[in-house]
Amino acid sequence: MEVDMPPVRQRIGFVAAILGLFMAILDIQIVASSLNEIQAGVSATPEEISWIQTAYLIAEVIMIPLSGMLVKVFSTRGAFAISAIGFTFASVGCAMATTLNELVVLRALQGFIGGAMIPIAYTISFGIFPQRVMGSVQAVMGLTATLAPSIGPTLGGFITEHASWHWLFLMNVLPGMIAATGVWLCLDFDKPDFSLIRRFDYLGLLLMALFLGTLEYVLEEGPGDDWFSSDLITTLAIVSCVSGAWFLYRTARAKFPCVDLLAFRNRNFAIGTALGFLLGMALYGLVYLMPLYLGQIRHFNSLQIGEIMFVTGAAMFCTAPIAGRASDKLDPRILLTIGLALVGTGSIMNATLTDHAGYEVFFWPQVVRGMGLVLCIIPITRIALGTLPASELGNASGLFNVMRNLGGAVGLAVMDTVRDIRFDYHWNQIIPAIDAGRTVVAEQLAQAEAMLASTPDPATAALSMMASRVAIQAQTLAFNDIFLWLGVAYLVAVPTMIFMRKPAEQVAAH
Repeated sequence: MEVDMPPVRQRIGFVAAILGLFMAILDIQIVASSLNEIQAGVSATPEEISWIQTAYLIAEVIMIPLSGMLVKVFSTRGAFAISAIGFTFASVGCAMATTLNELVVLRALQGFIGGAMIPIAYTISFGIFPQRVMGSVQAVMGLTATLAPSIGPTLGGFITEHASWHWLFLMNVLPGMIAATGVWLCLDFDKPDFSLIRRFDYLGLLLMALFLGTLEYVLEEGPGDDWFSSDLITTLAIVSCVSGAWFLYRTARAKFPCVDLLAFRNRNFAIGTALGFLLGMALYGLVYLMPLYLGQIRHFNSLQIGEIMFVTGAAMFCTAPIAGRASDKLDPRILLTIGLALVGTGSIMNATLTDHAGYEVFFWPQVVRGMGLVLCIIPITRIALGTLPASELGNASGLFNVMRNLGGAVGLAVMDTVRDIRFDYHWNQIIPAIDAGRTVVAEQLAQAEAMLASTPDPATAALSMMASRVAIQAQTLAFNDIFLWLGVAYLVAVPTMIFMRKPAEQVAAH
């Protein structure tokens, strides 16, 4: 039996929720291109300023799985409104911060409180819309979730250049209040249950915070600290393992756990969440990898990098409406298969970079990857959550989103580690060819010495220049390896489709 669409009032509330989702995800990356300006504003060192991103990510990843509990306690509209208002006030505090410590604390508060908006928005979409239009709905959600991190660095750089870094946070005020008001007034379809607060597993919450917080820190800082050669990384890794094991044990025995892991009994949800983890590696990893290459190898500025990366967002924007309509008519498993294949192919297309690669080299791979990401995000959410009962959607949505974010964190850590390992490998492969006895090498060194004749030691300076050229080539080859292996990982994931069930038609809860 066909179910009517939700009333206009609820659709307005859904748009408000999408706005909150966009702001929460956008703020992860919006400071990325403005770190130098923020560093100067709060008198921080280059190593310290990275904490304004790390603090946000750690806090957000702790909050996201708690969203299911918050929805049960405060209701959907109550939990979202609290999250949006808290996010807005924390944003104002970030803009007013004058020291690094103040900014880091307020960024953590911003990520913790605002993080709940992400899974609650997905819960709202499954709660008010019938399954027959879920493809179009998830197209909107997917486009929002992918565009936000893609345009974040570009938008942040533009705002900082034409105003000041304070407006990176002040711009959240109006959207945050609109999101809170819209959801509160338009989405009153469930009731709070404050009695659950007395039965809440607070020890489980502490263990989960320790587990996810230390895990996120280890993944963020591990590559830069050479992993377990750092005593702090080693200690936090042990804390993460112990608290994680204790958290899983306690969650299995608690009458009212802070996060219910029973959703993983559903095969679609378990496989869909694993693929969401993989999707997070591409979604956040590629946004990290491309600017790193363009900045380190090509020495492009933020505007040039933003112009190149805009292609992915444009491809996703154009593909989303088509993918949404197709998802309403085709088996979502087919779309997901095509999406995984396109993301894998698009990544492999960039596995032959040189140190001169620019816009034209990245254009078509970005188009292919952008189309693939949309074709992954729309059906994967529907497949993972579409076979669960309505009572489990809030909790499951939090688990799904936190796994995607952890996928991004793991992806970044793996990419940094692989890049270091492969750089050393390629350096050792190339450097034996730099033999002064070879004619071509001798000619290059002679030319370099002539150019550097005014320096105190032209011969040493020429060797240093040659070493720099070798390092650039080794770095480029390391980037190629990452693009290749990332692409292969997506292609290998395609056969998992045979283990998934097609989501059945469900009735929305109005």
